[in-house]
Amino acid sequence: MSGHAGSLVVPKSADFSVLRVFSRRWIISTLLVMAAAAVMARLGIWQLDRLEQRRAFNTRVQAQMSQPVLELNAEALGLDLASMEYRAAHLRGEYDFSHQVALRNQAWGNEPGVSLLTPLRIEGTDTYILIERGWVPGLESTPQDWQQYDEAGMVDINGVIRASQSKPDFGRRVDPLPAPGQEPTRLWHFANVTRIADQMPYKLLPAYIQQAPDPALTALPNRSLPELELTEGPHMGYALQWFSFAALLLIGYPIYVNKRENK
Repeated sequence: MSGHAGSLVVPKSADFSVLRVFSRRWIISTLLVMAAAAVMARLGIWQLDRLEQRRAFNTRVQAQMSQPVLELNAEALGLDLASMEYRAAHLRGEYDFSHQVALRNQAWGNEPGVSLLTPLRIEGTDTYILIERGWVPGLESTPQDWQQYDEAGMVDINGVIRASQSKPDFGRRVDPLPAPGQEPTRLWHFANVTRIADQMPYKLLPAYIQQAPDPALTALPNRSLPELELTEGPHMGYALQWFSFAALLLIGYPIYVNKRENK
C-alpha cells in the first residue's frame, strides 16, 4: 500500500519554483514581462480614472439640465456661467454683426461650412455674449457672405450655455491672434471665448450660448443642440481587460519558465 502511494510523488524534475524566473537565463525576459504587466496595470488604472471623470461629467451635466431655464438678464450677469454648461438659457438683445466670427470646418450632413458666432448685447445692459447662431454653407466664406443671415433689431434667444474651449479638439490647430495692426481673425478652429474677446472692443461674458433650433424656422442658419451620451462608456470593461492581461502574464510566465526548465 505504501509503495503504491509512493508512486504518486511528483518527480524532482517537475519541481515548480517561482524563483527560476530570476535566474541568469531568464532575468532579462522576466524584467520585460514585469514591465509589460506594470504598463497593463497602469492602463487599467487609467481607464478607471476615465470612468470616474465620465461619471463626474454625467452628474454635472444632468444637474445642469435639470435646472430651470436661466433668464440671462442684468440680474444674472454676476453668475459663473462657465460652471453652468448645458443649462438652458433665455435672453434678449441686439446683435453686433460688425464683429461676427465663425467656427471653421463645420459640417451639416456631408456639406462643409462654418458656424456663426455673433456678439449680442444683452437687453438693458452694455454687456455682450457670443451666440453660436448655427451652420451656414461655405468652407472659406467671408463676413460679406454672412451678411445675408443677419437678424436686425431685438431678438429672442433660446439655447444652452456652453463653456469656452480652452484647448482645441484632437487634430485641430491652435488659433493665433492677429499681430498689432492686422485685421481681426474671423475664422476660428474652436470657440475660445477668452481669445476671441481679446480682439473685441468690449468685454465678453466668459461663456457662449448655443442657440436652439426653432421648428417654425426653415431658413439658414441651421441649428442643433449638443448630442450628449450620458453613459459610463466602455471604461470599466477596458479596465478589467487590462488587469486580466496583467494577471495572465504574471501567472502564465512562471509556468512557462518552469515548463522549459523541466524539459
